Amino acid sequence: MIGRIAGVIIHRARDQVLIDVRGVGYIVHVSERTAAGLPPVGQAAALYTELLVREDLLQLFGFPTMLEKEWHRLLTSVQGVGAKVSLAILGTLGPDGLGRAIALGDWASVRKANGVGPKLAQRIVLELKDKAPSVMALGGALTVDAGDVAAGGGADEPGIEPGPSAASAPGSIPGNEARPAVGGAAAGQAMADALSALTNLGYGSSEAASAVAEAQAREPAASMPALIRAALRLLAPKE
Repeated sequence: MIGRIAGVIIHRARDQVLIDVRGVGYIVHVSERTAAGLPPVGQAAALYTELLVREDLLQLFGFPTMLEKEWHRLLTSVQGVGAKVSLAILGTLGPDGLGRAIALGDWASVRKANGVGPKLAQRIVLELKDKAPSVMALGGALTVDAGDVAAGGGADEPGIEPGPSAASAPGSIPGNEARPAVGGAAAGQAMADALSALTNLGYGSSEAASAVAEAQAREPAASMPALIRAALRLLAPKE
């Protein structure tokens, strides 16, 4: 199983990237969000990967963090969700947005992804609602970037010449030069810590996840204590 690819980007497209790893080129399929966050052609990059094996096909799918890879694993466990539909959902919502949508039962947000109809969106939310809290609780720990490729070779490795810039490379996407990915470890850690605190207080994982997700949706940059306070207000019995 190929779990991680690290090398030099030699071609970029909207939904895939070609990475040279010591002379071997690997085509890795990615979401548009991930593609937009990758560095230009000629620079080093690393992605966590999932290998799809079929009788007549081998495909690699890439993710910038372990958290996104775990969401991909959960999404593709739902009937009707293939790897490309999963990438479309992650590309539209991102891992944090997907967690919030599922926790809140917001299938309309999932529906915005290409290839996802209303029935499939509802099925995704229904089937993953009880599984989402466990991933959200590990969000801070799983939001680990694939990291530098120093151990696996980079643009300064002998025998690898830096390629043209992304703006001039054939097939590159103008305006996509190393744009940062949405979200980050801080938001994931705050949500994970808040969820853990609420479950330790005795709240069920699903209701705690819903409250934390709603609190973070209202204030995306909220710290962990602020998320806990907001979530507790949402969980308080209504008079």
